[in-house]
Amino acid sequence: MRTPHVVVVMGVAGTGKTTIGPLLAARLGVPYAEGDDFHPEANIAKMSAGTPLDDADRWPWLDAIGAWADGRAGLGGVVSCSALKRAYRDRLRAAAPGLVFVHLAGDRALIEDRMSHRQGHFMPTALLDSQFATLQPLEADEAGATVDVSGEPEEIAERAVAALRELDPASS
Repeated sequence: MRTPHVVVVMGVAGTGKTTIGPLLAARLGVPYAEGDDFHPEANIAKMSAGTPLDDADRWPWLDAIGAWADGRAGLGGVVSCSALKRAYRDRLRAAAPGLVFVHLAGDRALIEDRMSHRQGHFMPTALLDSQFATLQPLEADEAGATVDVSGEPEEIAERAVAALRELDPASS
């Protein structure tokens, strides 16, 4: 399956964006960009200290991801980005119209367990509650699909491909 879309793999911390994103990109035959790499150092320092980002912190990060996505328009790509609020997704779409979102979603206990086993990631488990409190799931008028994160990464990536195929059957 190939897609000209740029796909944003979104969800709260610990849902597997960094694991599923590259698997999805490989299946779609497009490049992958790690959303965390677009954060300014000040954001990483703030999150590492256990302090949630505010919107003023997020705008430059979202703008950088949007610029990358816009540069991939018509070529396709996959980028990870929490994109927890509708306003964040709207900002991304303003920079790169036509974005498609894959919302990785799962049970809080499963996600917390996965986060507690991660090595070398700056996002502490303590911020998970703020992530869930901020999350605004995809709305009916947003191009995208919600994919359950239970199971192995390969299974989740296959569910994401199937969900994208349902959104755009002509691209399969």
